[in-house]
Amino acid sequence: MNTLIIYTHPNHQSLNYAFLEQTLKGISENEGINEIKVIDLYKEEFDPILFFDENKKRCDMHIDPKFAAYREQILWADKLVFIYPIWWGRPPAMLLGYIDQLFSTNFTYRNKGKYSHEGLLKGKSAICISTMKGPKNYPLFFLNNAHKALMKKALFNYVGIKKIKFFEFGSAEKSKNKQQPKLKKIYNYFKALPA
Repeated sequence: MNTLIIYTHPNHQSLNYAFLEQTLKGISENEGINEIKVIDLYKEEFDPILFFDENKKRCDMHIDPKFAAYREQILWADKLVFIYPIWWGRPPAMLLGYIDQLFSTNFTYRNKGKYSHEGLLKGKSAICISTMKGPKNYPLFFLNNAHKALMKKALFNYVGIKKIKFFEFGSAEKSKNKQQPKLKKIYNYFKALPA
């Protein structure tokens, strides 16, 4: 099983980075995971700004050479792992910019008619590990689960990914001591993750 991690947080002293470390530690002890690649969008200075005009058409994004290496990584992966904070009820603009530019027509989905499409990433699975300042159930009770609906229905299901696991951790600004059970949960999950 090939695993691609898309890490999106500017601070390597953050809880998100600690989740990345525990994910990598768990994977390193899992014999079912063959290879792993990590994309650190902030470290790579990924440009999240979607740009198109009459010369650079949005329908041609699937062949844009600027994103060829990123497309190859997505095709290579059996499992996509996203690690990011939830800001204003949604992932950071950096991650949304990656999605805007990589999850394009004729690469992750194909239009089949006026109102139908086909997801082209069938067989892949996704895991989202996210943190937020507020309590764990804030998105559910106050935002009608907007984050999960965005990621599951508007993105993953649309491109053919049906197997999705969410870890939403609240109270991200508590002391590191209080975060240990959350970090251990992620480590144990990836250590035992079946191929």
